[in-house]
Amino acid sequence: MSVGLKEEEETDAQVTWEDQRNINMFSKLNIRLESIEEQYEAKKNEKEYLDDLTVELELADEDEPVKYRIGDAYVSLSLSDAQGRIESEQAQLTQELESFSNRINGIKTEMAKLKALLYGKFGKSINLEKD
Repeated sequence: MSVGLKEEEETDAQVTWEDQRNINMFSKLNIRLESIEEQYEAKKNEKEYLDDLTVELELADEDEPVKYRIGDAYVSLSLSDAQGRIESEQAQLTQELESFSNRINGIKTEMAKLKALLYGKFGKSINLEKD
């Protein structure tokens, strides 16, 4: 993303300290947004994996222990214990995804306000769009 005034276009608007602060804030929010979106995607993938695992465990034999990963180690659990842990992890991931989604929406709202303010003052002299 390029944030800043285009050098090739002349603008009548003077860049004030407040304008520069708004440009810097937009840039910081953009970096934060990208980071949170990456974390969101990782959690979303993890939840999809657990959803697939839930389906697989429905087909498993109840008498056989299930190898369940905890950290770097695998432990043998009963099918019902493994399913309970997975349900708990899914619920936690759902909450985390909702939290990330709320943060993303909040940042996008802030960025939209700054974008409107900056485009209003500088017009085509400023580029706030992703390349």
